[in-house]
Amino acid sequence: MQGKVVLVTGGAKRVGAAIVRKLHGAGANVMLHYRSSLAEARSLAAELNLQRPNSVAISQADLLNIAGLPILVQQTLSQFGRLDAIVNNASSFFPTLVGEIDENSWLDLIGSNLKAPLFLAQAAAPELKKNQGCIVSIADIHAERPMKGHLVYNIAKAGLVAMTRSLARELAPDVRVNAIAPGANIWPDEESVFDELARQRITGSIPLKRVGEPDDLARTILFLIQDAPYITGQIINVDGGRSIYL
Repeated sequence: MQGKVVLVTGGAKRVGAAIVRKLHGAGANVMLHYRSSLAEARSLAAELNLQRPNSVAISQADLLNIAGLPILVQQTLSQFGRLDAIVNNASSFFPTLVGEIDENSWLDLIGSNLKAPLFLAQAAAPELKKNQGCIVSIADIHAERPMKGHLVYNIAKAGLVAMTRSLARELAPDVRVNAIAPGANIWPDEESVFDELARQRITGSIPLKRVGEPDDLARTILFLIQDAPYITGQIINVDGGRSIYL
């Protein structure tokens, strides 16, 4: 990863921060995108730049505004001179019950999980082709095994899976496109999404008997970027085996 440049969306905290740390630790320079988590983005960038000066830059953007996505790519090129990989980590997640779904929920969930990754890939494709680069997105096992009460989210992630496979064909042979599909990873910040009983039930359904850690996802993403030159168009479940239970 020495000399490689990776753009990570939603990279300021939680899973995104783990991905940034893992890629940076492997030698990559990172453009850390954030939407509203400025303090966390600055803190993480400062921490990593102490380890290796000028190796992490930050850029603010609302990914739902697709006019800003080419600008995000250009900022990366201006900062580092190249772009080798994109990690589509940024995502909205919240319940949508039939009878209560409104257009704002649709636009948010479809926009962050599907629309933004597609238009970002389109904006970055010329540079990725030049560098034999790759795209890794974070899908979800519930794209194929729907989660009750999360209809629009399920649809968005299913679209992301289809986008991954379609882009792998469209951009081959120059750009590899893959995704990972977590199961239960770190819990949402909002405890109301999964109460304690639901969390115990989910954990009990995982064959490896633990909820995933952000580093479990980050390791697989690093593998797909660094060590998988003959893998494209694939969705790798990183779920402790939960998908075989569901």
